[in-house]
Amino acid sequence: MSKTLGTQNAYMPGFGNDFETEALPDALPQGRNSPQRCNYGLYGEQLSGTAFTAPSHQNERTWCYRIRPSVKHSARYQKIDLPYWQSAPRINPDVISLGQYRWDPIPHSGESLTWLTGMRTMTTAGDVNTQVGMATHIYLVTTSMVDEYFYSADSEMLIVPQEGELRICTELGVIDLAPKEIAIIPRGLVYRVEVMSGPARGFVCENYGQKFELPGRGPIGANCMANRRDFKSPVAAFEDKEVPSTVTIKWCGQFHQTHIGHSPLDVVAWHGNYAPVKYDLRTYCPVGSILFDHPDPSIFTVLTAPSGVPGTANIDFVLFRERWMTMEDTFRPPWYHKNIMSEMMGNIYGAYDAKPQGFVPGGMSLHNMMLPHGPDQQAFDRASNSELKPEKLDNTMSFMFETRFPQHLTEFAAHEAPLQDEYIDCWDSIEKKFDGTPGLK
Repeated sequence: MSKTLGTQNAYMPGFGNDFETEALPDALPQGRNSPQRCNYGLYGEQLSGTAFTAPSHQNERTWCYRIRPSVKHSARYQKIDLPYWQSAPRINPDVISLGQYRWDPIPHSGESLTWLTGMRTMTTAGDVNTQVGMATHIYLVTTSMVDEYFYSADSEMLIVPQEGELRICTELGVIDLAPKEIAIIPRGLVYRVEVMSGPARGFVCENYGQKFELPGRGPIGANCMANRRDFKSPVAAFEDKEVPSTVTIKWCGQFHQTHIGHSPLDVVAWHGNYAPVKYDLRTYCPVGSILFDHPDPSIFTVLTAPSGVPGTANIDFVLFRERWMTMEDTFRPPWYHKNIMSEMMGNIYGAYDAKPQGFVPGGMSLHNMMLPHGPDQQAFDRASNSELKPEKLDNTMSFMFETRFPQHLTEFAAHEAPLQDEYIDCWDSIEKKFDGTPGLK
C-alpha cells in the first residue's frame, strides 16, 4: 500500500478543476470511466454532485475506484438523536428571531465531544427538504472520530476554524485545516474528523442549496479577490481496514446510523471535479474604493451559492480581512443600513472596525433581514472626526454568512449560548446632531 490515510498530505491546485489522482500506480483507468475489470480488483463508481443533465459548466461528478462499492458501506439504518444539530424549517414560537443579536464565544465545557456531538446549531433558514437555505453552526471538538464516519445528504459544509487544528479524512483524500483557512466538504462525501490540536472551535455554514462557486468579478476583471489556483484539493489516499465501524448520515434533517465491518474510506484512485477543497484566507486579495465612498460589502465575497433569483444569493461567504483604507471625505466604516439579506457574522481574530468593542474572536452576531444596524456611537465618532490619511486595518479577520432568507434562532442560541443581552443597547448613545442649520456638524 503506497499511499494510505494519515501519511503526509499533498494537494492539487484549482477550484472546480477536473483532477485525476491515484494512490497506487495504474489504479486509475485511462481513456474510459467504467472498464470491464478495474486494476487491483477495484470497483468503479460515480459520485454525482449535480443532476446528470445539468449544463456542462455546472455539471459535477467524480469517478471513484474503490476497494468496495458504497453499497457495502450501507446496511440497515437506525435513527439516532443529535439534539444540538438542527435543520430548517425549525421555528420555535417561544424564540424571538426578530432582533439584533451578538454572542460571546461558546466556551469549551471539558466534555468529550466529536464532530457530531460537538455541533451546536445557532440559526436555520429555508427548508432542508426542498434544498433551499442554510444553517449556521458552532463546532466544539475535543475528541477524534475513531472508526466513525459521517456524510450529509442534505448539504455541503463550509468549515471556518477559529481555534485548534483538524484533520478531515475523506473518501477522496486528507485535508489538514487550521485557523485562517476554510474547507468545503461536498454533499454526500463520507469523512471523519480528527483533532490535531485542541480543543477546536469554529464556524460551519451548512448549505442546503446550489453549490458554492466563485463570484463573477464583472468590471473587476480577471484578478484579485479569491483566485482559483489558491484552492487545494487532496490527492488520493485510502484505508484498507477490517474493523467494526459506524456511518452516520444526515438526511432531510434527521440522523441515521449504520454499522459495517470496515472503513468506507477506500477510494484508491479518482478523477473528476466533485471533490473537497481547502483555501487559505490569507491569499484573498481585497479590492475597494481608492477615491471616495465605502463600497458595498459584497465586494469582499469569497464564495457564493446562487439562488433561483439572479444576483440574489442563497448564501454569500464574505471576508473582512486586513486592508488599506484611503477614501477621501468618506465615512469609512460600514454605513448604517437595513437590507433584504440576513447577516450572520463571526470573528476569527482581532477587532472589527464597525464594532471595536464586544465583538471578540470566536463570537458571532446576527442582523436579520430588514433590521437596521451599523456602527455604534464610538465607531461613528471616531470615523466622523479622524484625519483621513491612508490607514491600514490590521490584525483583523471577520466573515459573514449572508443569505436571502430570514435566519431563525434555535433554542440553543436563544437560551444556552452566551448571548450579550446588552448588545442592542450599543446604539442607545447615538445623539441627535440635527439643528436645522446648514454646514457640517
